[in-house]
Amino acid sequence: MWPNSSFNAFLLTGFPDLEAAHHWISTPFFFVYLSVLFGNGTLLFLIKEYHTLHEPMYYFLAMLAATDLGLTLSTMPTVLGVLWLDHREIGNVACFSQAYLIHSLSFVESGVLLAMSYDRFIAIRNPLRYTSILTNNRVVKIGLGVLMRGFVSVVPPILPLYFFPYCHSSVLSHAFCLHQDVIKLACADTTFNRLYPVVLVVLIFVLDSLIILISYVLILKSVLSIASKEERVKALNTCVSHICCVLVFYVTVIGLSLIHRFGKQVPHIVHLVMSYVYFLFPPLMNPIIYSAKTKQIQSGILRLFTTH
Repeated sequence: MWPNSSFNAFLLTGFPDLEAAHHWISTPFFFVYLSVLFGNGTLLFLIKEYHTLHEPMYYFLAMLAATDLGLTLSTMPTVLGVLWLDHREIGNVACFSQAYLIHSLSFVESGVLLAMSYDRFIAIRNPLRYTSILTNNRVVKIGLGVLMRGFVSVVPPILPLYFFPYCHSSVLSHAFCLHQDVIKLACADTTFNRLYPVVLVVLIFVLDSLIILISYVLILKSVLSIASKEERVKALNTCVSHICCVLVFYVTVIGLSLIHRFGKQVPHIVHLVMSYVYFLFPPLMNPIIYSAKTKQIQSGILRLFTTH
């Protein structure tokens, strides 16, 4: 179309054909964003303030909350900018940096959920050695490993974006930048950028979910070997919150993947809604799940609001 041209900026897209309603659409987005910030911020504050929550399980929960906050803060400015101000233009560097943060934090979230399943596995399979296995030092190492995996693995496909020429169009299909969106506009050989993410998704999302599934099969086997019914219920209850968070995250990942892969005939609005569900639903639900199902978090919230 413009064979020798490239763009210094891209145009983000809100909800096509619903531009007149963007102001109204922004209202639920704004309240969801506020809820995400409040819920995850409260979790981080509680875990920092209360000594009873200074345990590996809650350190991993803090990592999950911080990741959700990072993901929300990475997408929120451009989404609200488009919906509130119709500010659609985003510079190349800002766009690629946003894509890097979004994709890397998504992989970090998967890694944190995997680490949390390891925590539950040790707590139920080796309860007497739990504190000696999951020391603070080891928790820090696991956390750094999860961060490194997420942030380093995304560099290879994002880095070439800074050097590709773009000439097909400058219009992206979301109100935030995604690698798969940008790569469609590049006028270059994008074979690596199309294949590498597929391998990455298999090695991270698919492998993580399989390991989590295997860990819960082993956990269930251990729980069933416990003689007392009350102890079995108690052991399973410690896993309920994590299982719910895993389901919320991976069901949205699978739903979005299926829509992208097989939903060619599905209206574009469905693709848009699914992408927002993927980015907003887990960060919104994780604090709610842990607040509803974890007594220590509940007592921390009660203390927070009764003493302040």
